[in-house]
Amino acid sequence: MTKISSLDDLRKMKEKLQASVHLRENGDRCDQLVQIRVAMATCGIAAGGKEVLNALIDQLDHRHIEAVVTQTGCMGYCYAEPTIEVTLPGSDPVVFGDVDTKKAVQIIDRYVGAGELLPGIIPVNYEVVDND
Repeated sequence: MTKISSLDDLRKMKEKLQASVHLRENGDRCDQLVQIRVAMATCGIAAGGKEVLNALIDQLDHRHIEAVVTQTGCMGYCYAEPTIEVTLPGSDPVVFGDVDTKKAVQIIDRYVGAGELLPGIIPVNYEVVDND
């Protein structure tokens, strides 16, 4: 935990936490925003998922990109943890595997920012069941 030695340190910590909460609580209009789900089951956490989650939130905040960032349970890709699912508005979700903090920054810069696909995508191996 960061040591607070001045009122300015406390204000900075407050601003950072408020930005983090804002990014997580945009659920009322999530279909219009970038959505990122970070797998945080035991394997995801052990592989560094918490650090990836924090890096994603920091990068989105730094670039002033509004997004919904949430934690999820197991995505079934334990071999590729940490994994994240990114859904751009109007697009199908893309799952990235073996995401570390450096790759998280690249995903925000290149995929979220420019729509460019990156290595490390886990292919979709399921179909959505249509109830019609």
